Amino acid sequence: MNKDMLKEISRREKQSGIVPEPDIDTYMKAISIEGLKGTLQTDYILKILGLDICADTIVGDAMNRGISGGEKRRLTTGEMIIGPNKALFMDEISTGLDSSTTFQIVTCLQQLTHITEATILVSLLQPPPETFDLFDDIILMAEGKIVYQGPRNYVQEFFEHCGFRCPERKGVADFLQEVLSEKDQAQYWYRKDQPHSFVSVDNFIVAFNKFHTVQKLNEELCTPFHKCESHKSALSFNIYSLGKWELLKTCMAREWLLIKRNSFVYVSKTLQLVVIALITMTIFIRTRMKLDLVHASYYLGSLFYALIRLMTTGVAELALTVSRLSVFYKQRDCYLYPAWAYSIPAAILKIPFSFIDAFLWTALTYYVIGYSPEPERFFRQLFLLFLIHQMAISLFRFIASVIRDPPFAANFEIILTIQTFPAALLPSWLKWGFWLSPLAYSEIGIA
Repeated sequence: MNKDMLKEISRREKQSGIVPEPDIDTYMKAISIEGLKGTLQTDYILKILGLDICADTIVGDAMNRGISGGEKRRLTTGEMIIGPNKALFMDEISTGLDSSTTFQIVTCLQQLTHITEATILVSLLQPPPETFDLFDDIILMAEGKIVYQGPRNYVQEFFEHCGFRCPERKGVADFLQEVLSEKDQAQYWYRKDQPHSFVSVDNFIVAFNKFHTVQKLNEELCTPFHKCESHKSALSFNIYSLGKWELLKTCMAREWLLIKRNSFVYVSKTLQLVVIALITMTIFIRTRMKLDLVHASYYLGSLFYALIRLMTTGVAELALTVSRLSVFYKQRDCYLYPAWAYSIPAAILKIPFSFIDAFLWTALTYYVIGYSPEPERFFRQLFLLFLIHQMAISLFRFIASVIRDPPFAANFEIILTIQTFPAALLPSWLKWGFWLSPLAYSEIGIA
């Protein structure tokens, strides 16, 4: 089956109002489109969770409108499913979802559990019968105590042993919730030869401790496990699912994808730098200057303006870094990748941007303003501006990671510009601020 045939089938299904099965639809796409092998699991999870319709939509935040609240909850579920976790704990994942979507999500969780041998604990409030039947074991709680914990197939047998039977047309989940209630318990009493008396939660717990599933479980727990029977890979000494090199390559690809998505920011900053460089050329256009104090101030003014201009180009990194910190900390705590695998690609991929900005500014302004014509001095200034741009990007990313608030971080950056005042004019108790600013070392070096 080729791509065109799949498009035609999808078009006719939409015209006829046919909703294909998610499993079959994902499989057909996987076998018809080349290069989809690596993302088959992702596409399958998106389809199961109903997120394929908003796959290209941003999540959104307080300032940007994105996907809905229900879609955000399903996105969180999918993010945890597709990770390397072998134990998942989910609390009320069906809140705000219809029964069909809940059934699809739990079906996906069931398949994930059976295929990968993972352990998933899910808490649900009144699940539908078809969703309840998907679970292997259940934990029934009341008044903060565990009434039943074991295979789903034996839960009705346990309550029949206690004298309560679920009606034929009654959902088992609803029965389990009502049989513990003093108000609704009497209607499920099936021993007509005996009068009904309320069975409390504590009495259920005493009966459960005598049930055969608990006794069998206790026998298994009392039997010591022989290490010779375990697999060599049963104990893992690595907290990450991939090696260091694979983690670095994956984070590098992710950072490059984020750069491409925010390419407008970087392109606009570069164009802004070119325009300002052209304006600077017209202001300081002095191809020949005398060696005196007045003309020296022109040179220093243009050099200092170049430093300020290259420093401010890194301001965009502050907002971008703050917006990504919440995702980074969540994924780091889930051991998707270490911090170094996230920070190293971000630093490496910014090197070309620093070189381009430094080269454009130096190439446009150096000989027009009238600096020393020796080529080695040209490359010295180029190299120094490149380092300044790298320093600015790293500095703003550091401030964003520490403060995590864009307005306050921007105000903190103003403190670092205290170098605009000469050190001789600063009081003795504030002279440390002159050497704290990176601009002090930059201006001394470029002058």
